[in-house]
This record gives sequence, C-alpha cells and structure tokens, in this order.
Amino acid sequence: MAMKNRTSPSGFILLGLLQNSRVTGIVFTVILVIFLVAVTANLVMIILIQVDSRLHTPMYFLLSQLSIMDTLFICTTVPKLLVGMVSGEKTISFVACGVQIFLYMTMIGSEFFLLGLMAYDRYVAVCNPLRYPVLMNHKVCLLMAVGAWFGGSLDGFLLTPITMNVPYCGSHNINHFSCEIPALLKLACSDTSLYETLMYICCVIMLLIPISIISASYTLILLTVHRMRSAEGRKKALTTCSSHLSVVSIFYGAAFYTYVLPQSFHTPEQDKVVSAFYTIITPMLNPLIYSLRNKDVMGAFKKIFTRCSSTQKEATSAA
Repeated sequence: MAMKNRTSPSGFILLGLLQNSRVTGIVFTVILVIFLVAVTANLVMIILIQVDSRLHTPMYFLLSQLSIMDTLFICTTVPKLLVGMVSGEKTISFVACGVQIFLYMTMIGSEFFLLGLMAYDRYVAVCNPLRYPVLMNHKVCLLMAVGAWFGGSLDGFLLTPITMNVPYCGSHNINHFSCEIPALLKLACSDTSLYETLMYICCVIMLLIPISIISASYTLILLTVHRMRSAEGRKKALTTCSSHLSVVSIFYGAAFYTYVLPQSFHTPEQDKVVSAFYTIITPMLNPLIYSLRNKDVMGAFKKIFTRCSSTQKEATSAA
C-alpha cells in the first residue's frame, strides 16, 4: 500500500489563481479580454510581417518568431484557466500536465534565447549598418530562429521527464493555475533538493547566456551612440532599441523572480501573481510595445486596413 501511495497520480487539481470566488467573474472577464487582445495582436503582427514587403527584414522576421512564441505561450495555460473558472472543473490529467510543462518550458526558454539574439540584431544594425545585409542575411536569420526554438525545446525535453517521474503522494492539489514545476514539486514524496539544484543551475545558465549577449550588445551600442555627432542619429538609434529593452526588462524580471530567486523568498500568492504577469500579460504587451512605438508596423497596418476598406466598398457598390 505504501508503494502504491508513492506512484505518480492519474491527475492533479489546479487550485486556480484566486481563492475568493466573489471576484471570479470580474477576474475571468479581465483575463478573457487580455487573452483575446494578446492572441489577436500577435496574429495581426505575424500577418502584417508576412504580407508587407517593407517588413521583410531580419528584425521583423525575428519579431514574427516572438509573436508565434507569445501566441503559443498564452494558449498553453490560459484556456485551461478560463474553462476552470467557468465550469469549476479544476482537474488536469497527468499526461496533460506533462504536456503543459513541456510547452511552457519550451516557450519560455525559446523567448530567452530569441530576445538575446534580437539584441545582437540591434547591435549589428547600429554599430555595423553597412555590413548589416551580410551579417544578418536570410540564412543567418533562419539559424538564429532555429537555434532559439531548439534551445527552448531542449529545456522542455530535459526538465519535463524528470519532473513527471518524481513520485507524488498525498494531496494532489497544486496551489497554482497551471502545472508550473516549482508548485508541482511541493507535492513530491521524495527529496527533490538535488533536482531543484540542477533545475536552478539550468535556469541560471538559460538566463545568463542571453543576458550576456544583451549586455554586451547594448554596451557596444551605447558606446557607438555616444560617439555619434548627430543628435538625430542618436535619437534614431535609441528609438530602435527602446522597444526591445522594454520587452527584455519585463520578461526577464519576472522570469528571474520565478526561477532564480531562492524559494525562501517566495510565497504561493506571489508566485501566482508573477506567473500570471509573464504568462498572461507579457504576451499581450510585447506586440503592443512593438506596434504602437513602430512607424513601419503602424504604416503597414494602415495600408492593409485601407486596402480592406476599399475592397469592401467596391463589393458593396457592385452589389
């Protein structure tokens, strides 16, 4: 019987984002709106980059990959959260939990690497503009995208099997709205300190590699900007990098808290709030930051909108 209790369960129960049921309706509405805005904004960004030839550049190619990651990222956890808030069904099967962990870790790892590579793209654009077409050609962009996806999936393939093979017993209630590894490991029957240490080292490395690229790139960018004599040139260079820096600060700050800050500094409620921020809010903010502060994207959107309006008017007139 004791051996049976130490086997992996058939499923878990996600306790959700909030314990106060009186505000569930309001929170559900807010999350649903954010989810729809995030998915719509990212899909629009992907479509604009594909259909507008002016956006067929390395920077926008990498940005389209970021939008794909954000769309998959928010779709990994939020639909289950929304369904649970409406139906009250909070159970998640063992297999579904494993799939969620794999997709979650793959997306977050892929974004880590992609944001670092996007910093290198900005470095080449500002510091080596004449060599930009050579250093950031189509083949290089494809390799960068494949590298980011591969690095993220490696994280998922490494951490998911180990997490799901840990013996769980007793309560199967996960004090979270998704199968996030730190919350899941609290239900383990065995000592997971070695695995948690290995996961900590893995996450630190996953953060250090892109952060090193970002730090080196922006140090060189700032030195180049400082040597520029033209005020207009400085403004243009800083504007080019400001959107990326905003996204990096938001995403890495939340990820650092979750995966690098020691567990002694965490509380379940804080973990859920921070996780909700970069799981739900960040995928919405990323396309808005890049689109609202980018004349090329806004110009492409207006062009497509005008074309669609003209087509609709012609169809109405013909009818």
